Amino acid sequence: MASASRLSTSVLLTCAAIGVATGALSAGAGAISGPVSAAVPLVYGLVLGVHVLPGVIAQDLLRRPWVALITHLIAALVASAVVPLWIGRYVGTALLIGALQEGIAALGRYRRWDAWRFFLGAVIVGVLIAVPIWFAADVSRFAVWGQIVYVGLFILGPVLWTAVGLAVGAALRRAGVARSSRL
Repeated sequence: MASASRLSTSVLLTCAAIGVATGALSAGAGAISGPVSAAVPLVYGLVLGVHVLPGVIAQDLLRRPWVALITHLIAALVASAVVPLWIGRYVGTALLIGALQEGIAALGRYRRWDAWRFFLGAVIVGVLIAVPIWFAADVSRFAVWGQIVYVGLFILGPVLWTAVGLAVGAALRRAGVARSSRL
């Protein structure tokens, strides 16, 4: 006989709903990232910061292990359905950010859900994304002030989107979504 799942169907369906909504948002961000990067490259980090949303909303709402990673992967599949060429980017980003968010929650044994933990994850994500983009986008071609702004916005982007995700998670909790998602 198979062992019972650690996550109920309602939790998985909640992850799926969050994943679909944030996946559509990620696809939109992907659609504008090229023009933004070409026209105003300094603000590119604000656009890429949207990728923290699936895990932030899922963890803040459900406060369970694995929900960040599951929700990120669903969001990646939704975004990939819109832009199939970028499936590797979306899934890779989902695995990176989802695993990081799960790791930070695991350090608190999935019992501590203080906002600072989410923001710490956002800063780490910003740095992890800024480093390879620095080389890929040849950020050293900018003046020093531009380099500082570029990296700063790569860190600020995930922080701002984390604040949005925490607000959405709190609103969903107030609406009773967490109560209807049986753990």
